[in-house]
Amino acid sequence: MSDVANQNADRPKPFAVNWGARLGWCLLALYLVYACAQLGFSPARFSAGLEHGQRFLERMFPPNFTRWQLIASGIAESLQIAVIATFAGILVSLPIGLMASRNLMPGWISWPARGFIALCRSFHPIIVAILFVKAIGFGALAGVMALIVASIGFISKLFAEAIEEISAKQVEAVRATGAGFLSVLIMGVQPQVLPRFIGFATYQLDSNLRNSTMVGIVGGGGIGASLFTAYQRFDFDVVLAILIVIVSLIMLAEILSGWARKVFQ
Repeated sequence: MSDVANQNADRPKPFAVNWGARLGWCLLALYLVYACAQLGFSPARFSAGLEHGQRFLERMFPPNFTRWQLIASGIAESLQIAVIATFAGILVSLPIGLMASRNLMPGWISWPARGFIALCRSFHPIIVAILFVKAIGFGALAGVMALIVASIGFISKLFAEAIEEISAKQVEAVRATGAGFLSVLIMGVQPQVLPRFIGFATYQLDSNLRNSTMVGIVGGGGIGASLFTAYQRFDFDVVLAILIVIVSLIMLAEILSGWARKVFQ
């Protein structure tokens, strides 16, 4: 009996209390309370915000589409910005992503390429758009350049990771035939990464459509500029109309991107 008792005592409890985890959750809860107090959060302020939001929504209905020409021109410009930025960003991302792949390139090439990708990913597109607006002025060109930088940071990183995950056997088989580096890329690498790359490209187009609205708010052209102007004029019914069109455009782009992935993959 004593041996059985000793064995039962040595067994870990099935529902043992993790005091370290409990202490961590308590510290997190205390910090949340402290952070809310420092930022000025209060029930009274939240209640007042709900009242202001209710009045704001009441002024937005019904949506006003009388300025449809302005909305249509802004949507067309945002679409042009997104398509140009996606196309140019993909063209630049292909060689950068290839140089960043550590299984095909030596370290003195891959690490600087990865550093450049990290630099492109370090800033939000709005911040980059502000820099380009200050550098080259207001307009669609600043928005296009900002979204190109964002596209490079996203596509290059994922493309490099996709190359690093390919099967080395197919690459070595092509190399064994005496093929050059370009032939190895075409016959050994491209068939393995093409389906994933199509998915990356379609997702980036969706992202650029959304970001084209945000960069327009800071002066990068597109429908974002019209949205910001409507806010400044307190034309909240026009604001709702623009938001409805933006949501419809994004949903349509999502449907088309899903169709493209099924067709080309």
